[in-house]
Amino acid sequence: MQEYSEKRDFYRMAVDCAARYRVDGAGSVQNATVKDLSAGGVQLRTAHEVDSGATLNVEIQPGKAITPPLHAVAKVIRCTPTGDGGFSIACTIERMLSVDEAGADFP
Repeated sequence: MQEYSEKRDFYRMAVDCAARYRVDGAGSVQNATVKDLSAGGVQLRTAHEVDSGATLNVEIQPGKAITPPLHAVAKVIRCTPTGDGGFSIACTIERMLSVDEAGADFP
């Protein structure tokens, strides 16, 4: 039995898989690791700091080839240092993209 009031709209799943992202308007693609995922948000770990409020194009690459990548546009809520030289980026998912919308050069 839970002894706290869950305030999240969607269940959060612990995940450990590869991702790539591009800050909207930037030229370079960065690598990240997805730490948790829900229908409304994602937490990424990366070596690069990202400004709060930035928009990211995110591609999550599942561990098995039979599952297609997830493509989304996300907004950075906060970016905090992890203590090991990396950063934890908390994002809300603004929009999921179909394969056709994402295109070949996404993110």
